[in-house]
Amino acid sequence: MFRDISFGQYYPTNSLVHKLDARVKLLLTILFVVVIFFIKSYFGFMLTAFVLIVIILTARLPIISVLKSIRGILFIIIFTSLINLFFVKQGEILWHWKIFTITKVGVHTTIKMVLRLVLLISGASLLSLTTTPVQLADGVESIMAPLKLIKFPVRDVAMIMSIALRFIPTLFEETNKIIAAQKARGASFDTGGFFARAKAMMPVLIPLFVNSFRRADELAFAMDARCYNATDKRTKMKKARIGFGDIVALLFMLSFATVILLDRYYFAGVGITIDYWIFGDLL
Repeated sequence: MFRDISFGQYYPTNSLVHKLDARVKLLLTILFVVVIFFIKSYFGFMLTAFVLIVIILTARLPIISVLKSIRGILFIIIFTSLINLFFVKQGEILWHWKIFTITKVGVHTTIKMVLRLVLLISGASLLSLTTTPVQLADGVESIMAPLKLIKFPVRDVAMIMSIALRFIPTLFEETNKIIAAQKARGASFDTGGFFARAKAMMPVLIPLFVNSFRRADELAFAMDARCYNATDKRTKMKKARIGFGDIVALLFMLSFATVILLDRYYFAGVGITIDYWIFGDLL
């Protein structure tokens, strides 16, 4: 049931993307997510998909590992698609039945909404697939370092984040084992309505919570026995440094963001649309 969830999982390869500084990848992921909300044309979505494919190929990741992240929001994608398809009333009417109406604007809005969500989740999943939990926590700690001036517990937050990311795949694996054990005892999780399926999950959730608290208690004792804490006196064996590859990646993403902003504000402002150059009167 949870085998296809890729969130929090690291895919190890010796690629250029994996070697980038975690801080740079965090900032570039934030930039990518923000830029997606500025996309207005099909050209922008095509360019974003091209950039995403280039990053995936450079990172030597299997496409299926990235697409697995979409399964978690498949219900949201379908629900928002139906809302936009049947309840956007602007534009030429293509089909009408009772209270349901499909318009040309509604079709375009639905397509763009689906593309936006798919690209957003796929791009964000690349961060966890190419960055270990320790590197990610160190990157967050470094970015949040200025908050130490206001006595914010940056190191505590980084340590909590590192532990949480480390145990996400473990919890998924443990959930699969509990489900397999319950199925061997005759339990069914795929039949009945919504409430029946929710009730069937109770024998899974209870042992999962018990095991999670037990694991957290054992980890706390182990860390305390080793005098592990998050004080400012702790040092790092490997210090992160910005390299030439990080600068190239930053320039690449800034160029992508510039093209998207030009397509939205400049070309649309002067009455020139790249979509019309590409698709003509089809849109």
